[in-house]
Amino acid sequence: MNEYIPYLSELVYGAISGLPLFVPEIALVATFVIVILADLFLPGRKSSLTFWLCLAGIILSGILSFGQLSFLDQGVPLFHEHIVLDPLAVRFKLIFVAATLLFSLFIRSNRTLMEHKKGVGDLYLLLPAVLLGLNLMAMASSLLMIYVSVEMVSIASYLMVGYVSGANKQTEAAMKYALFGSVCSAVMLYGMSLLYGFTGTINITDESFLPGLSALPDSSVTLAVILTMVGIGFKLSFVPLHFWSPDVYEGAPTPVTAFLSTAPKVAGFAILIRFLGPFYSFASVSGRVVFDFDTILCVVAIITMIVGNFAAIWQNNIKRMLAYSSIGHTGFAMMALVAFSQAGFSSLIFYFAVYVIMNMAAFMLADRIETESGAETASAYKGLGRFFKLEMACFVIVLISLTGLPPTVGFVAKLLVFSSAFEQYAATKSVFFLLLLVTGAVTTVVSLFYYLKIPLNAYLRKAEGERELTVKPAFLTYVIALLSFLLVLLGVFPDVLA
Repeated sequence: MNEYIPYLSELVYGAISGLPLFVPEIALVATFVIVILADLFLPGRKSSLTFWLCLAGIILSGILSFGQLSFLDQGVPLFHEHIVLDPLAVRFKLIFVAATLLFSLFIRSNRTLMEHKKGVGDLYLLLPAVLLGLNLMAMASSLLMIYVSVEMVSIASYLMVGYVSGANKQTEAAMKYALFGSVCSAVMLYGMSLLYGFTGTINITDESFLPGLSALPDSSVTLAVILTMVGIGFKLSFVPLHFWSPDVYEGAPTPVTAFLSTAPKVAGFAILIRFLGPFYSFASVSGRVVFDFDTILCVVAIITMIVGNFAAIWQNNIKRMLAYSSIGHTGFAMMALVAFSQAGFSSLIFYFAVYVIMNMAAFMLADRIETESGAETASAYKGLGRFFKLEMACFVIVLISLTGLPPTVGFVAKLLVFSSAFEQYAATKSVFFLLLLVTGAVTTVVSLFYYLKIPLNAYLRKAEGERELTVKPAFLTYVIALLSFLLVLLGVFPDVLA
């Protein structure tokens, strides 16, 4: 035992020295504990106290994270290089904060959740916990931290999906999500164990990690990397790991669906960047390609865009349509990831900042219209334009932005992604990059066919029977209006997000 004492002091010092840069995450841990105690001793059906405490903690964490941008110009390894804090991680964390804040407001405005017998106190306490996991995903630089952070987000997500599992559809969604997620997690863990066995280290930035893999047969490395990618692919829901997405999105409470389609998906890209980084760095320095990520990611992105966008055309349920749309957006965002350059990362950050606004607004609108009219399908939207005047006007703006048309910021975001992918094609002249660009352009046009079904039914088609609705503006209406205004404003002044 005595021989380990010097190492213990070194471990303790390494942990303590990293705490000053871990303050945003410490704030989330403190918020988690405070919200639990508040909901335990001062419970309430509306859980107003827990809501405001949760909101304050998330905002504080966001402010602290934003402050880190002022002094970070390169990566700083923390806790014995298990995590790395750099400007890219901070920008991802700010996107997570924005998504979680919108999620908390969405919960507060959702009638189903607010009137449920469980209350929403337990749901609020999950928010700082899941945000902590998302932040760790953005900073993870070891196999252990990748697995722990993914599981933190996954477990919280399982609980959210099954929170109001009263109906058969909701129970089915929760079971599918948990079972499929558990299998993918086990497969990923097996892949990580192979990587550790091959290299003798769990740190993917370790000097011996890539040289150790490069000395092995290609088949062994391919097996280990693909198995590890399964867990990350589950978060991204790219093809062929997308099967859970439409059923879970349709069956889960709409605020939870909106959150799952944004924050965990963005975090999946953050962790994929961390995982790919050492491979690309090693290839540029040594000239040896350990695993051909370019070809694999191009093929996956092309198939994902095709499946997501063409499957969305045949969907009538709004949430399922948006689920396949989200899959299509995953494939499109992978165009910037495949470029794997600073320009690609910048365009990806911009794209996801916009994507969170667009997708949150779309699901808020779907929930608002469903709550007031009971319409869950595109065909049920017939004639609703004259009752939901402000909501449908906002829906048109959001759908135009999701398609990527001017003058909305969605156009700017897609243009930046196309530009980064085209630069990579110009440098490599790869046929796969050319196919990626062509597929991205074609599927963008295809998306018009299902996005425009909503305003087409709302404004140009009449309902079969007489329908009279009295729709009064609610708090969620003003949130939606603000998000829609931002989509137009940022389309004119995109430098605000730069």
